[in-house]
Amino acid sequence: MKIPVRILLASLLLAANVAHADFQMCPKMLENSAAPEHKFNQDVTLSPYTVHWHPSEDHKPVVLAGYNQHLRGNYFCGFSVFTNSFGQPSATVYVGRTWENIWPSQPLIYGKIVAGIMYGYKGKFKDKVPLNYGGFSPLVLPAVGYQFKPQDAVELQLLGNSALMFSYVHRF
Repeated sequence: MKIPVRILLASLLLAANVAHADFQMCPKMLENSAAPEHKFNQDVTLSPYTVHWHPSEDHKPVVLAGYNQHLRGNYFCGFSVFTNSFGQPSATVYVGRTWENIWPSQPLIYGKIVAGIMYGYKGKFKDKVPLNYGGFSPLVLPAVGYQFKPQDAVELQLLGNSALMFSYVHRF
């Protein structure tokens, strides 16, 4: 279990360093300069638990840490590091969009989607994700979240037809 702890610590240190620097990770072309400024420009995501639809003896605990930088117009860019379902160190880089107030009677519920590149499924597990080439594969993940405080939320990410990931998000 040393790898997940190292991955989480490295991610949090990197995110903290990026948060204090004047670092622009997202391409400016995603930004809508006419949109209002976000209350929170960054967030950190931690996921301690994933449920697999079809559990296997090969499955290991999935632990994820991620960082997102938000732009005007509800777009964001980010990266995450995690141990995949087979215990392999993995990473993603992506762009995404958030939709606030998707359910008018429940204004704290929001939707989100990310698209990017994932690295990590190698060796005998290379066929566990589609279009894998040398450990790299495309990534599209929808999510739904609940903002229980202005800076804190919980999210459910749908991991294709394989699993459901539970996450905590802290905005700053």
